[in-house]
Amino acid sequence: MKTPISITAIASISPLGNSLKETWENYNGDHHMLSKGTFGETNVWAGFLSPQEAKEIEILKESDQKYKDLDNSVLYAIYASRKAVAQAGWKAVDNFGINIGSSRGATSLFEKYHKEFLEKNKTSTLSSPTTTLGNIASWVAHDLQTKGPEISHSITCSTALHSLLNGVAWLQSGMANQFLVGGSEAPLTPFTVAQMKALKIYSKEEGKYPCRALDLEKTKNTMVLGEGASIACLEKGEKENALAKIAGVGYATEILKHNISISSDAQCFQRSMQMALGNLNPDEVDVIVSHTPGTIKGDTSEIKAIEKVFCNKKPLVTTNKWKIGHTFGTSGMLSVEFAILMLQHQKFISVPFVNDNVSDNQEIKTVMVNAVGFGGNAVSILLKK
Repeated sequence: MKTPISITAIASISPLGNSLKETWENYNGDHHMLSKGTFGETNVWAGFLSPQEAKEIEILKESDQKYKDLDNSVLYAIYASRKAVAQAGWKAVDNFGINIGSSRGATSLFEKYHKEFLEKNKTSTLSSPTTTLGNIASWVAHDLQTKGPEISHSITCSTALHSLLNGVAWLQSGMANQFLVGGSEAPLTPFTVAQMKALKIYSKEEGKYPCRALDLEKTKNTMVLGEGASIACLEKGEKENALAKIAGVGYATEILKHNISISSDAQCFQRSMQMALGNLNPDEVDVIVSHTPGTIKGDTSEIKAIEKVFCNKKPLVTTNKWKIGHTFGTSGMLSVEFAILMLQHQKFISVPFVNDNVSDNQEIKTVMVNAVGFGGNAVSILLKK
């Protein structure tokens, strides 16, 4: 890293909760946060916000006439962004930049407007502006009254970590001193669930753990969808109030063989992890928060990539998808939050059905976070205390 970058705040709303305290409490324990939900004629597992969180989003929606027509993906982002900025002590006059992306964007509104079009051959005036991906960052900027650059993009399931990469680039270029980055996803809709089922990756598991992410012995795919937003505040330099320091970033894209392909040893991850390590000895990485979505090929290929990069000393590997499901574009930043909490509390959170030889007094100094999406676009972020 040419210039040190500090994460001075991180906030989220997810099935784990809406505060760092509540989220950490829910990470401690072998329980998952998934429940059954009905989507059209389909009843499947999913990671929902809690009733209390849903109520807070509804309060936000009703707080401003303009917010009543916004998709949940935008409302989740506004909610988490307010908390992150307050935690960091940023002010509107700072004119910080914003890069908040989403894999699917306004899924609920899009399905609503499309149904309306099929039935009436016309649609609402707001159907276009409220379903563009760009409206996530622009509405957050409106809500926080910042005049810095506003960027939105979709790079499938690595979207949030690509937002972080972009924020780092702006800060290192000297074009900004503060950047708000992250992802927001509200994919729990009939069409989105149907899309995942069509790929034959959605979980039909009825055992104790519906999503068997990181279980390399599973014989069927067990991906489950979740919802939420996770937003971080990045600042240039080493700050006294930093939750963690970004020590390295890496990215890579594979040549596709088909639309959702990834090589058997995830060559994209091998390259992104090696880039993030830079000159650091791989032995210094204590923990990896893996992408591992709960699919057979996705989980296995990433672990093979980790084994190739880290050779004789593989770090402890964990994931949060067995607990909350796969939140698509948000997932990478929720993994960053997970990594920061483990660094803060000096405790490794394992996957209950995966055997790890963990020492209670093992120090955690360096954590790597991975994310990848359709298209083989991998990102790896190296975090230090």
